[in-house]
Amino acid sequence: MTTFDPQHNMAALAERLRDHDGLVVACLCAAWCDTCTQYRPPFQELAERWPQHLFVWIDIEENPEFLGDEDVENFPTLLIQSSESTLFFGPMLPYIGHLEKLLGHVHGLAPLAPGEGPPLLRQVAQA
Repeated sequence: MTTFDPQHNMAALAERLRDHDGLVVACLCAAWCDTCTQYRPPFQELAERWPQHLFVWIDIEENPEFLGDEDVENFPTLLIQSSESTLFFGPMLPYIGHLEKLLGHVHGLAPLAPGEGPPLLRQVAQA
């Protein structure tokens, strides 16, 4: 499975989101961030190991619309959403094992309250 990048192909992301009913896992990053640059290859490898989820790499300076009113202060910041709600939004140490462990337990997470976290990616991509 590939990692989608709205900066380079928003149409492909919007189409995939339309048909996807699993989790969306997004890494919110910045092109100038060396940590993000180093985190990207393992993030892409994780996408290949978890094909049931949709992985998205979002440069927040190029695609700020995905954040809504939220700010990102530390990189990488991860966002995990179901089709109805945000399950996780926050910075994470740049060790892919941390994200993989979180994905293994994500079904036990309570959704964030409405209005907390960025808007659903599927709504932004299809707007």
